[in-house]
Amino acid sequence: MARWLPALALLGFVSSGSHAQHWPQFRGPNMAAALSSQQLPTEWDAKKNVAWATPIPGRGWSSPVVWGDRIFVSAVLNDKTPEPRRGLYIQDLIGKTPPGEHVWKLYCLDFRTGKILWDSAVAKGDPKSTIHLKNTYASETQVTDGQCIYTYFGNLGLYCHDMDGKPRWSIEATPYKTNMGWGTGASPVLHKDRLYLVNDNEEKSFLAAYDAATGKEVWKTSRDERSNWSTPFVWENELRTEIITCGVKGVRSYDLCGKLLWELSGMSSIVIPTPSAHGGLLYVSSGYVLATSKPVYAIRPGAQGDISLKDKATSNEFVVWSKPQAGAYHPSPVVYGDYLYVLLDKGFLSCYDAKSGKDVYVRERIDPGSDKFTASPWAADGKIYCLSEDGDTYVIKAGPKFEVLAKNSLDEMCLASPALVRGSILLRTATKLYRIAE
Repeated sequence: MARWLPALALLGFVSSGSHAQHWPQFRGPNMAAALSSQQLPTEWDAKKNVAWATPIPGRGWSSPVVWGDRIFVSAVLNDKTPEPRRGLYIQDLIGKTPPGEHVWKLYCLDFRTGKILWDSAVAKGDPKSTIHLKNTYASETQVTDGQCIYTYFGNLGLYCHDMDGKPRWSIEATPYKTNMGWGTGASPVLHKDRLYLVNDNEEKSFLAAYDAATGKEVWKTSRDERSNWSTPFVWENELRTEIITCGVKGVRSYDLCGKLLWELSGMSSIVIPTPSAHGGLLYVSSGYVLATSKPVYAIRPGAQGDISLKDKATSNEFVVWSKPQAGAYHPSPVVYGDYLYVLLDKGFLSCYDAKSGKDVYVRERIDPGSDKFTASPWAADGKIYCLSEDGDTYVIKAGPKFEVLAKNSLDEMCLASPALVRGSILLRTATKLYRIAE
């Protein structure tokens, strides 16, 4: 039982004014990317307010995760991988396999100094699948419980290490074709003694649960889905605990044994944003730029069966409110205080009342010269932070009035969402990991 006390503390963590000590998974504690008080810096550049900047060998867009004084991040080494281009584009859409030997690695860094404490190579050789030019073979974010670090490399496998880098167990993955050969991107999630993975592809989509101590498969549920890149979310609400998954054919909720509880159709033709919960409601969205449907939904607990909206309705018994054209393509929304903020890929920010869905402000242009955003926004200290692919972080005043407070530039491509711990922003660029702190 003691083995899982850290995991229980992880999932019960709520910021109450003190600095977060851990950022254990994609989008942090409760996958909310919002903390009440962190005393984060609001001004920085490549030198100002930089505690350290450590080069990370290889390519990867996984987000950093943190437990205590240890930071974990993954990458894949291959000198022949082409440089990604910024923004949305229609050329080079078909995924390819970069030539040359690849080495999949997990790195551990010291929080205080940025020094690489250890690295572990989990595999070497040729990739088993193609990737989009903008994707990497290390785009899934790790998750940790303070005892082990769990790393998922999409079509390669799932790996468990102890905190000192010693391998505990591994599971080889079966590679499946993805839409347009774009590769994978959904991160694993940890709840108590189980890891949950969603692998939505063009051949054999599934949701699976694994014993975190041994890697043994506990159950696997087939999904009638196409390729998706949305990380699942464990929703602990007032009635039950659910596993929420987003897909092209709809949002689905499962119980902890893999049984379908409810489903909601009406998503985009490509689905990437991750769900989150706040104030008793679940928020899900999708917004592929060429799709006719770009919805945001707020859902109350207790649903059963098909809860899809009928005709032109925007709400029903379990859908509290919806916005059919408000969703973003890549960034996940963030709920902070009374408001839900949606960052659109082309550089617009919208704000809605989180409980009612009422428009507060819609499609405010952040910067006329900036139109490339992929990383999900985060919130702390009464501010919303939006990171562009150009490496510029815009600090925006939280609340009903749109106001840009600062622009901070690192002058290097950024796609990964950051980690927020102990007054620091751990921000990954194409070549480095920065610890930004006053």
